[in-house]
Amino acid sequence: MDEVLIRDGRDDDAWDLVGLVGGCWAEYPGCVLDVHGEAPELLAIATYYADHKGRFWIVEAAGRVVGSIGTQPAPGAGAWLLQKLYIAPWARRQGLGRRLVALVEDEVRGRGGKRVELWTDTRFVDAHRLYEACGYHRGPATRDLHDLSQTTEFFYDRTL
Repeated sequence: MDEVLIRDGRDDDAWDLVGLVGGCWAEYPGCVLDVHGEAPELLAIATYYADHKGRFWIVEAAGRVVGSIGTQPAPGAGAWLLQKLYIAPWARRQGLGRRLVALVEDEVRGRGGKRVELWTDTRFVDAHRLYEACGYHRGPATRDLHDLSQTTEFFYDRTL
């Protein structure tokens, strides 16, 4: 994916971002995106991340939104969250996921962070492989979100 533009997310990316996330979730049986009830931050992504002292990026290719990723401080000193890493199916397995993870890690280092943490749906097996290939370790913790998708998530982290 040489011909991509990675830029800061904007609030007017809302419906393109919803389409990206919804399309990714639709690949997994039982995953339901309820934007207004469970993910309203997608409707004003730049405002959400600014309010949480974080940063969010959008990836464009061929005039379309094909990826996203964000980071914000996590509870605990020096830890940051890696969030909302989504890549359109046709743009996968071309190194974009690794580029976005590295982007977050660089941002975290630049802000004095020492560790990156993330939670990922237990069904997102391809994402688990990516995180592990990037040096993240799955911990023993899981959490149930009690959402429409009946999501259980694995915890991953990496010390920088």
